[in-house]
Amino acid sequence: MTHRTAPTARICPNCDGFATAVITTGSRDRHGHRHTIAANCPACNGQGTVPARRVQEGARV
Repeated sequence: MTHRTAPTARICPNCDGFATAVITTGSRDRHGHRHTIAANCPACNGQGTVPARRVQEGARV
């Protein structure tokens, strides 16, 4: 018998699965560490995947 596999998650087309990027602000604190901020993909809210669409308009089922 064949082994059933779970369907793969759909990768977000806007960020290609790299949902969060860390960006340096360019400044340093008094200990010499860089200040960073995290920017999340607005399309997938930082998850890297999008839910599968059920039916698209004009698409064949």
